[in-house]
Amino acid sequence: MAFSIGKQEKAKATTGKNIGIDLGTANILVYVEGEGIVTNEPSVIAFDYETNEVLATGQMAADMIGKGHHGIRIVSPLNQGVISDIEATKKLIEISLHRVENINLELAESTLLLCCPSEVTQLERDSFMDLGSKLGVKDIFIEQEVKAGAIGSGLDIFSSNGSMIIDIGGGSTDVGVLSLGDIVVCESNRIAGNYLDNEIMNYMQYVHGLLIGKKTAERVKIEIGSLREKIEDPRKTYVNGRDVVTGLPRKIFVDEAEIRDVLAKPFESIATMVLKVLQQTPAELSADIIVNGIYISGGGALIDGVDEYLHKRIGMDFHISRRPLTAVVDGTKLLLKNRGSYFVKPTD
Repeated sequence: MAFSIGKQEKAKATTGKNIGIDLGTANILVYVEGEGIVTNEPSVIAFDYETNEVLATGQMAADMIGKGHHGIRIVSPLNQGVISDIEATKKLIEISLHRVENINLELAESTLLLCCPSEVTQLERDSFMDLGSKLGVKDIFIEQEVKAGAIGSGLDIFSSNGSMIIDIGGGSTDVGVLSLGDIVVCESNRIAGNYLDNEIMNYMQYVHGLLIGKKTAERVKIEIGSLREKIEDPRKTYVNGRDVVTGLPRKIFVDEAEIRDVLAKPFESIATMVLKVLQQTPAELSADIIVNGIYISGGGALIDGVDEYLHKRIGMDFHISRRPLTAVVDGTKLLLKNRGSYFVKPTD
């Protein structure tokens, strides 16, 4: 049975609202004015291969990854923070916006804020704008994730004091220094959550001779992912996969000390990027960052010991955001409320 977008009751009046979307590689989060966060699910959508009807979205579609058949097409419409399938992305957002029955939303009269990675190209920014147009929204704004994430982490980026944040998402990691309402220095790379999953998959194949899927790698990362150097009583978890020699199913156990060695190298690259941003930061802002510390948001902030790891390599204080998984979409609330002051609509 195909998934259908619920129609709003004609008797109820529709209205335009402020809408903030954190369109991540791993998850899509949607904020609607007056309703809060209405969607927080994986950025995955499943289609019927023949009819192209939507079968499932979000968690239901994510559960199909690696388990589908030739009649189902499962799409992750964003790749490393960039839209790779604009029609699938459009459908995913439409369904997310109409999922809550009590929202009577007129997109043409709404204001839409889309968050994107800091280092996207102009062509990639144009694809975000094109997406808003395809949704029928006239008032569209594009904002960098690192800026929204800093606000959502509780930082006052509009003061003259310098603030610094690391946003470790699914497709990209952004590092930025902000002051007086905008980004002063920023760097971005593609070493993020999906990259870490691939590193775990490669490790299992070449060290243990076990082929595993992305979902299994992600589970291992969440359950026992750690960057702590001293682990007295390491956690363990099981890993099921296919033996590369026999081709038969096999189960092994790994501990967090083993996974730490896998994660350490990618995070060394992130630490290098943080150092690069600090070296480019004006001296007065550097003084503020020493006092305030550096904040970490995104799913990568939940890896055990990430703040301790970066502190040892950089020598500064690191803090985990109060709500790391929703920091970006939380930040869109204030940006939308004061959009005339805080950002400028892109021009053609």
